[in-house]
Amino acid sequence: MKYYLYNPLANNGIRTEVAGAQLIDATGLDYAAFFRDLKEEDEVVLIGGDGTVNYLINHVDCEKLRSKVYLLANGTGNDFLRDIGEKPGTEILLNPYLTNLPTVRVNGLERKFINNMGFGIDGYCCEVADRIKAKTPNKKINYTGIAVKGLLFHFKPCHAAVEVDGVTHEFDHVWLAPAMKGRFYGGGMMIAPQQDRASDQLSVVIYRSRSKLKALMNFPSIFEGKHVEKPDLTCVLTGKKIHVKFARPCAAQIDGDTVLNVTEYTAEL
Repeated sequence: MKYYLYNPLANNGIRTEVAGAQLIDATGLDYAAFFRDLKEEDEVVLIGGDGTVNYLINHVDCEKLRSKVYLLANGTGNDFLRDIGEKPGTEILLNPYLTNLPTVRVNGLERKFINNMGFGIDGYCCEVADRIKAKTPNKKINYTGIAVKGLLFHFKPCHAAVEVDGVTHEFDHVWLAPAMKGRFYGGGMMIAPQQDRASDQLSVVIYRSRSKLKALMNFPSIFEGKHVEKPDLTCVLTGKKIHVKFARPCAAQIDGDTVLNVTEYTAEL
């Protein structure tokens, strides 16, 4: 049997039709029980985006999956798909990517992530987007516009202590410091161009600048991964265990899911 699980919250609620298939609304589905009861010959297709994959890895023991699981992407970001060199519209086998995933501990939560643990202005963007969605659910979110306004007016950089595999590094005027499993986040930003998701290490990317104007002017270079060529702005560290502590609380995000009032996190493979 082949099952198509549809997440009505993905892609701002836009429904994807699959010819000849009956879609199952996964909103109230007990994922753990559903996947546990599958037969080995069964197949599951998840229709959604990065958040749909994140939900799977945090509600199912993917190390014990017996059935094949596919992703039919219709999300708004699709950074996971972008990272593995695939495009929306085809069913991509997920199983090879669902094991040996990193775990993040933040504000008493422990979660796995498929793409990133973001901290700084990226978390701020998700926080603002959540407020916009709450007021106008059908409004399309302009994350780039939110980031620009944040860089200019609303978000304040701060000091960060970044510990990688036991070695601590200090940075001032930090705008963001995400831990990356893949190269992309934020709907196409190549924040960690050298990161390999098959690697046994994570990348933490520190983007810092005393000047708001300099931070803003160079921000577009992140979409092509060119920011790492500017050591005065960007530092990339790699390791198995990353601990980031900011001098003040701000929002964070785990694969796009917002966590408020964060001062520190630990990401580990």
